[in-house]
Amino acid sequence: MHRRSMRSAVVLVAVATLALAACGSKSSDSSSSSTSAAASSGSAAASSGSGSAGGALTIVPLKQITPEGTDVPAAAATTPVTPAGDGKATCAAGTTIAMAGALTGSNAALGINILNGATMAINEFNKANPGCQLTLKQFDTEGLPQNATQVAPQIVGDPSIIALLGPAFSGETKATGAIFNQAGLISVTASATNPGLTTNGWTNFFRGLGNDNSQGGATANWLTGEKGLKKICVVQDNSDYGVGLANVVSETLGAAADGNCAVKVKGGDKDFSAGIQLIKGESPDAVYYAGYYAEASPFVQQLRDAGVTAQFVSGDGTNDPQFVAQAGQASDGSILTCPCGPAPSDFASKYQSEFNIAPGVYSVDAYDLATIMVTGIASGKVTDRASMIEYFKTYDGQGVAKTYKWDSSGELAVANPWLYQVQ
Repeated sequence: MHRRSMRSAVVLVAVATLALAACGSKSSDSSSSSTSAAASSGSAAASSGSGSAGGALTIVPLKQITPEGTDVPAAAATTPVTPAGDGKATCAAGTTIAMAGALTGSNAALGINILNGATMAINEFNKANPGCQLTLKQFDTEGLPQNATQVAPQIVGDPSIIALLGPAFSGETKATGAIFNQAGLISVTASATNPGLTTNGWTNFFRGLGNDNSQGGATANWLTGEKGLKKICVVQDNSDYGVGLANVVSETLGAAADGNCAVKVKGGDKDFSAGIQLIKGESPDAVYYAGYYAEASPFVQQLRDAGVTAQFVSGDGTNDPQFVAQAGQASDGSILTCPCGPAPSDFASKYQSEFNIAPGVYSVDAYDLATIMVTGIASGKVTDRASMIEYFKTYDGQGVAKTYKWDSSGELAVANPWLYQVQ
């Protein structure tokens, strides 16, 4: 994603055949039922990584593209910063990093992948640094703004917490941003991509991937440019993420966006027959779905059942092994984007060993962001909330997924998205 030019592009492309679940952010503002998604997402991720999810289908990274939709030139790989450091870190007892996001609910796979990535980084740090044992405290929001506003006071009220990885989704980030900003607690998201989040004047917010302007615009330019498509139906759900992404895609597509088949759906919908009939009647070259895998899966199933063979394209909210597991063969050939890149083989092996699943959506990005936090603590420059914010403002370093350097608004200086395909 992202995100979202990465200097490690050569290495990442070389491991494309690992087909590690790409990226997926998001703002699940709509209702999501509480399920056993934690367990199911784990097994699905493992299946996708081994190439068995959805009947031997898997998500395979294709290439990275520029905002104009052209290929990003390959660059020399560089060594990423690692969490372990020199092993000499010291810190106050009880120093804590918080993670907030969907750990249960219909889109829990996205939050669990972020939590695992952060856990991996902090475990590596703690193992190498006996003089500084950090705690990672998790807060489940189900990705819902109303839940996040109840959790936020708990986070800011805990003086041991000096940094927050999250919130994960755009809607919950929007709902709680002012709370964290007022408390002077850094909020670093591995996945929330709504462009408006960095326009609120928050001085504590940093986005660890490209926003929807970079992802949606690049994808639209690629579809009409390299692919030469003329007619595209844009479908959006009712989340902050889906609405924002659909707007960017539609605006960039221009005349190629067919208003006669612009369909709106809601989180929790299962029957999409009315919208699919509109799409079928227009015979488009492609269908772009702006939303999450929970609805994208049955949508593409019903689309194929109706005989619509148009190219299916979606963003990082769909780019998860759960999409393949739930949609099955109907997902075959789908193009999925993300402001994030695939995991290198050594990272994937360590992750698989620790969690018994393959890296998923935003696992690598979360690992990188947690690494920056612990690196700041190890440097001695970060001892409280205020110094953590200052550390991020001037940070410039190579991670596993990308180079991390932020502008004054909290956006990454360089953010080129990746294309993936279900094969």
